[in-house]
Amino acid sequence: MLKELVVNSAPHETRVALLENSTIVEVFIEREDETSIAGNIYKGRVQRVLPGMQAAFVDIGFDQAAFIYVDDVLDTASHKMFQKFEQDRDDEGEASNGEEEMNKPAWKPDTGIEDLLTEGQEILVQVAKSAIGSKGPRVTTHISLAGRYMVLMPTVDHIGISKRIQDEGERTRLKDLLLGLRKNSCGYIFRTQANGIDENTIKKEIDFLNKTWEDILSRSKSLSATCLVYKDLTVTFRAVRDLLDDKADKLIIDSRTEYENVREFLKKFMPDVHLNVELYQGRESIFDAYNIEADVARALKKKVWLRSGGYIVIEQTEALVAIDVNTGRYVGKHNFDETILKTNLEAVKEIAYQIRLRNIGGIIIIDFIDMKKDSHKEKVMSRLNEAMKKDKSQTNILPLTELGLVQMTRKRIRRNLTRTLCEPCFYCNGNGHLLSGKSICHKIHRDLISEAGDIMGNRFTVKVHPEIAQLLHGPEKHLISSLEARFSKPIAIYPEPHYHIEEYHIFESLVE
Repeated sequence: MLKELVVNSAPHETRVALLENSTIVEVFIEREDETSIAGNIYKGRVQRVLPGMQAAFVDIGFDQAAFIYVDDVLDTASHKMFQKFEQDRDDEGEASNGEEEMNKPAWKPDTGIEDLLTEGQEILVQVAKSAIGSKGPRVTTHISLAGRYMVLMPTVDHIGISKRIQDEGERTRLKDLLLGLRKNSCGYIFRTQANGIDENTIKKEIDFLNKTWEDILSRSKSLSATCLVYKDLTVTFRAVRDLLDDKADKLIIDSRTEYENVREFLKKFMPDVHLNVELYQGRESIFDAYNIEADVARALKKKVWLRSGGYIVIEQTEALVAIDVNTGRYVGKHNFDETILKTNLEAVKEIAYQIRLRNIGGIIIIDFIDMKKDSHKEKVMSRLNEAMKKDKSQTNILPLTELGLVQMTRKRIRRNLTRTLCEPCFYCNGNGHLLSGKSICHKIHRDLISEAGDIMGNRFTVKVHPEIAQLLHGPEKHLISSLEARFSKPIAIYPEPHYHIEEYHIFESLVE
C-alpha cells in the first residue's frame, strides 16, 4: 500500500492529509487561534466541585472551564487510583485487551469527588478531550506520555501491549524485556510500532519518557496555576509519529522550515524509519496538486453518492451521528433482495471511509436498508467489522437490530471535520432548513389579519424578499386578494433584494 503524508504549512494554519494509494483517508487541521489542546498538561485550579454530578470544573487558563469526572481523579493522598482503571485501550496510548493485570488497590465506591477535590485546590491535569461545541475540555489527573513505541503512565503500575500485536511470543518477549528494564512503579504500554524492537531501543524510549515526566514535575512545582506545563507535539509531528510506520513511503511538505524540522525530528526520534521527505515547490497549492481540496469539500456534504447510484446521508446531532442508507437511483439487475444487499455492502465501505475521514466520534447509528435474509445481514455486519479494522480509533460495534439499525461508538478526542471547518448557518441558526416560500406567504397572510385592527392607515405595504414577492403576485395572489376584499384596503407588495428570504415587514400608509 502506498502511504503518504501531505502537509500544507501556512503561518496560522497547518493541514495534514494521510493518503493511502493516493486516496485521502484522514485529515488533520490545526490553527494558531484554536489549536487542539488534547494531550497538553496544565497546572489548574479547581473552580467548583459538584457532588451531585460527581464531577468538578477546573480552570486551566481558558474562557471555558475544563471538567473532570470522579473516576479521572487521582487520590493524591495515597498516590493510588480509587477507581478501576479501564483495561480495554487501543494503541493510541491505551491498554490493549484486558489480559494484562494491574497492581491496584481495591475500588472504593464510597469515595466521592468532594473527598478528593476542594475548591481552590491546584492540580496537575492532562486534556483528554478538547472542547467540542458548548462542552469544555475534559481533563484527567491520570497523565500519559506517548512516545514512538511506548506510552508512559506515571500514575499507575501496569504493563500493557497493543492488541494489534497478536503474536503471543512477541507479547511475552516485550513484557519480559520491560520488567527487566523498569526501575520504577510507573505503567507502560507498548504501541503497535513496538513489534520486533530490540532491548536497546526500549531502554532509550523508557529513559526519554521518564526524563520528560521528571521535567514536567519539576516545571509544575515552579509554576502557579493556571498555566501550561507541557505542550504536546504539533499536528505535523504527531502525524509523523502516529500515522507513519516502517512501510511508509513519502512525506511531502510545502514549507522549507517545517521540512527541516521534520527531518531533524525523524533523525532524533525515529532513526529506524527510512522515510522519503520531500519539499514541495510547485506553484499551485499542495492540496490542489494532490486533489485533496475537492475531497475535503465533499467530506462536508450530508449526502454521499455511491457508485451504483445509491447514497448515504450523514446527519450530526448534539448526542449522536445518524447515517442513513438509500437505494437512490439504483434499481438492480436481478431481484429486490440482491439490490438491497449490494447497496448495503457498497454503503459499508463508504461509511467506514467517511467515519475515518470526517473523524466522526461518539455514538453512531447506521440505518441500513432492511434485509430479510439472515445470511445477508451476517454478510453486511462481517464487512462492517472488517472495514472498521483499518481505523486506529477505538470502536465498538453492536449487532444489527430487528429494525435494521447498527449502533456503534468511536472514541472521540478532537473535533470532527465539520465542527473544525464549519459553523451553524446564520440564516437557519443551524436547523438545516428554511421555511418554504408558500409557508412564508401564509405567515404573512396571518400577520396581516392579526395587525389589521391596529393599523390606522387606509393601505398596507409589505416589504419582502423578491422570491416571496413573485409568489404573492403569482401563485399565492389569492391570499392578498382575499384580504383586500375583507378589509377594503389595497395591499402593496414591494421586493427588497437585501432581505433574507424569511424576512418581511408590514407597514401602514395613507393614500391621498
